[in-house]
Amino acid sequence: MINATFGAGCFWKTEDAFLGLKGVIKTSVGYMGGDFPNPSYLDVLSRITGHAEVAQIEYDPELVSYQELLKVFWSIHDPTQLNRQGSDRGEQYRSVIFYHNQQQKLEAQSSLHQLEMTGVFPGRIVTQIQPAGAYYLADDYHQQYLAKKRL
Repeated sequence: MINATFGAGCFWKTEDAFLGLKGVIKTSVGYMGGDFPNPSYLDVLSRITGHAEVAQIEYDPELVSYQELLKVFWSIHDPTQLNRQGSDRGEQYRSVIFYHNQQQKLEAQSSLHQLEMTGVFPGRIVTQIQPAGAYYLADDYHQQYLAKKRL
């Protein structure tokens, strides 16, 4: 199993897009990309941590490719919006791909370049591609939040 980590605005929506996708073994939401140890949701909202809200996806590459996960990522948000998605504002809502190995880095860079070449988005894509760092799991309340609301 391999991890993929994406920030695409509110982590509830990001995680929900990957739930039930064939090959996805497990999902969780949390925080990555900052320099504040063990942040809480309120810490991240205060904009003092530098973390992004992210969904971490554990997947089986025999059943779903990283490229397929990237397609989902690009389809669920506007990667031209800097530090926001819709009405959510702040660096915690930034568009970011955290790669876990060199192959993911290359595939993420290639997919971003290909998307830029298509002209699908009228503005410049501002998605960051960064190495994965410490991942801090959000409280249980946030895990599979939208799926729980549908029950």
